[in-house]
Amino acid sequence: MPKMIFVNLPVKNLERAKAFYAALGFVNNPHFTDDTAACMVWSEAINVMLLTHDKWRTFTSRDIPPPTSSEVMLAISLEDRAAVDAMNAAAAANGGTADINPVQDLGFMYNRNLADPDGHVWEAMWMDPSAIPADA
Repeated sequence: MPKMIFVNLPVKNLERAKAFYAALGFVNNPHFTDDTAACMVWSEAINVMLLTHDKWRTFTSRDIPPPTSSEVMLAISLEDRAAVDAMNAAAAANGGTADINPVQDLGFMYNRNLADPDGHVWEAMWMDPSAIPADA
């Protein structure tokens, strides 16, 4: 099996979360989706598991953080600046929050941060490694 990552996220409303992630470009994998969980695929190696709060609690007894907290920021790369802007707009139009942090534009790297309806923080980013300044 190739190395993969499955990011597990607790969500209050599974259907709302599935619709949100689909609007951002994730694709549902029905083999790992039922009424308590959904596998949303970003790439061959990156998957997001959306878990109802009850399902989440079968994995851990730790508290689910409130939507106003930030435990991690999950960064995903996109093909260009326009795609970063489009993902941010899709987040805002589908129940998320756009630009929860200031936009970062370093010329060779551009990113915008958004939150899903449950407050999970994502960084949509584009980078051109060939344009990184030699002194960076």
